[in-house]
Amino acid sequence: MNTFDNLVDGAQALTVPSLRLGVTGLSRAGKTVFITALVHNLIHGGRLPLFEAAASGRLARAFLQPQPNDAVPRFDYERHIDTLLDERIWPRSTRQVSELRLTIEYESATFLKTMMGRGRLHLDIVDYPGEWLLDLPLLNKDFRTWSREALELARDPARNALASDWLDALAATDPTKEADENAARDLAARFTDYLAACRADEHALSLLPPGRFLMPGDMEGSPALTFCPLDLEGIKSTARKSLHAMMERRFEAYKKHVVRPFFRDHFARLDRQIVLVDALAALNAGPAAVQDLEAALAGILQCFRPGRNSWLSSILVRRIDRILFAATKADHLHHADHDRLEAILSKLVEKAAERAKFKGAKVDVAAIAAIRATREAKLKEGGVTLPAILGTPLPGETLGEATYDGESEIALFPGDLPDDPASIYETGNEAGNAPAAGPDLRFIRFRPPRLERTAEGVTLSLPHIRLDRALQFLVGDKLA
Repeated sequence: MNTFDNLVDGAQALTVPSLRLGVTGLSRAGKTVFITALVHNLIHGGRLPLFEAAASGRLARAFLQPQPNDAVPRFDYERHIDTLLDERIWPRSTRQVSELRLTIEYESATFLKTMMGRGRLHLDIVDYPGEWLLDLPLLNKDFRTWSREALELARDPARNALASDWLDALAATDPTKEADENAARDLAARFTDYLAACRADEHALSLLPPGRFLMPGDMEGSPALTFCPLDLEGIKSTARKSLHAMMERRFEAYKKHVVRPFFRDHFARLDRQIVLVDALAALNAGPAAVQDLEAALAGILQCFRPGRNSWLSSILVRRIDRILFAATKADHLHHADHDRLEAILSKLVEKAAERAKFKGAKVDVAAIAAIRATREAKLKEGGVTLPAILGTPLPGETLGEATYDGESEIALFPGDLPDDPASIYETGNEAGNAPAAGPDLRFIRFRPPRLERTAEGVTLSLPHIRLDRALQFLVGDKLA
């Protein structure tokens, strides 16, 4: 099936080439915002000095067209941009796969291509939850293996208290007894509550498969989502109508009807990939969240098919030849900390990125803000001048004893990231010390900015931090 789809894509590319860009990231990393900002800046001629085609004046225009796949929901760019500009609130996060086709017209940088007329590129943007990527390794596991690994994770000190309700119910359950639907639903609900607790801001844990449990969509309540790991220690085999048999059957149904179609229909057809990472949330939550994020990113990268593409590989087995890891929300820090944020993300993906590079893919890391919600200033505190950020917190955001109304702008010293990226793993300075809490960051959510106007009354595009650098890495070579 993939070979046929790739042949169709290749035939269409003979007239206008296309590039399928996957945009993913774990919950609240900013996928919807990134795509909306990317499209807005290209359509409206944003300030993109590091995007060579735009900076050199070769970018003629960009416009939206109907996507080629009518069976996939369209990314609702128009509603998202209205939400950002008119209501000044952030759009809803990614809950399902969606696509958008952006066609870019440009003048070539080479004389020969210029003589052949204006070039065109279809940029097909595929938006999908990063949690779904963490399901792909399930394809190579049976129910017993997955159960054992999930229980080991739940009993880890960073998770044990969060999983206690589910673990207690599991301890009182005999997997060999006859299956009972109510018991299965209760165990699955407790397991889902445990995953949701792990994802909460104060813990910010990232390894949370199965991904659809927290994003069920139209599958909510279906048997394929009504299962959980079981404690099968010492249990060799069970009756066909046992709880164990029911859970195992539903686990296999989840792989067949949820995981495999996602891999076949969407993931296996990507050319380029950006992985958005909310590293600040993990740093706020402490070393356990950082280690969990590192493991999740390694798992995500292992799912990719990295390597150089040729005309044959694009037909038979498509490969992802460029991967960008982007630490989002760089506008929550002063620019002096951006290099440190990039160094921390580089540390987190170091081992996994080496594998992709060995296969021939190009890998880069950047600290970005697809939409810049703050400005920079100086703040005097205790007779010391500190680098600060200015912004309007979202309604209801709190910091210390202050609660913000969504209208007042504040100046905030967000704290400094460590100079040594390795220090993010530290759990204590000496034996017996309490675990470290991570860098002292003041991290709150700000409202999207009001668009600026020039002296001539022209409304500018959404401000950003290094969105142009991301574009250059992901798309720039295709517009040469």
